[in-house]
Amino acid sequence: MVRFFGILIGLFFAGMLVYSFGRGAVEYITNPPTKAVEYQFHEEPKKVSFASDGPFGKFDNQQLQRGFQVYKEVCAACHGLRLVAFRNLADLGYTEDEVKAIAANWIIETPSIDPSTGEASTRPPIPADKFPKPFANDVAAAAANNNAIPPDLSLITKARGGGAPYIYSLLTGYTEPPAELPEANRPGPGLHYNPYFANLNIAMAAPIIQEDQVTYSDGTKASIDQMAKDVSAFLIWTAEPSLIKQKQTGWAVLAFLLIATILAFLSYKTIWADVKAEKKKKEA
Repeated sequence: MVRFFGILIGLFFAGMLVYSFGRGAVEYITNPPTKAVEYQFHEEPKKVSFASDGPFGKFDNQQLQRGFQVYKEVCAACHGLRLVAFRNLADLGYTEDEVKAIAANWIIETPSIDPSTGEASTRPPIPADKFPKPFANDVAAAAANNNAIPPDLSLITKARGGGAPYIYSLLTGYTEPPAELPEANRPGPGLHYNPYFANLNIAMAAPIIQEDQVTYSDGTKASIDQMAKDVSAFLIWTAEPSLIKQKQTGWAVLAFLLIATILAFLSYKTIWADVKAEKKKKEA
């Protein structure tokens, strides 16, 4: 009797499952879901390559220095690099004196304490300091940016889907809204249309607006595309400065595993060769 009721209950739940699945399938076919407006007009990141891409990729220090220059002259007034110290710039090929000069002449001073009074003050950064925040806190940041808080850029290429290509696409993607975009989704006051941004409308105005907005010290033509690509490459480095060392370590580990596998196989052949020979003698 217990088994009989158990079978009935099982059949009941199986029937409900089949019914629910069938009803959902019919509903999907007769009334298919429609994408939200944001998804209809949203675009995937552009195809763009960087010197650090791929298993054999390496950082191009000249490009990283150009990207740092774009960050300094275009982005640093709003976006911080709280996880990067000035001395880390030596990894980009800057000399010790150049790093000291960059820190001492940075556009924002570092918060400090006046030793004689104990009061809060500021001082020029030194190489050991992290890049100072452009705003004292989120309230000040929002007040200066139409209630939008500019994100820190230290890890931005790892924190955003699409990585560096997304950053590049965002910087070069500002355009006028298409005519077919519904009025409710058009940018309001203080917002700007960008199809690469999640909800299409971003508070940040286009930061790179014209060619030669910066003057590269190496003589490279500062086109909008070039500046966007260079600063995106720089932000790959800020997010993962040890990327190339990790790749080199990975290749070393693969080589070790390959050699270890070969040695293990040869050991297997050597050890079992005697066993097989002995077994054949016994069979004979």
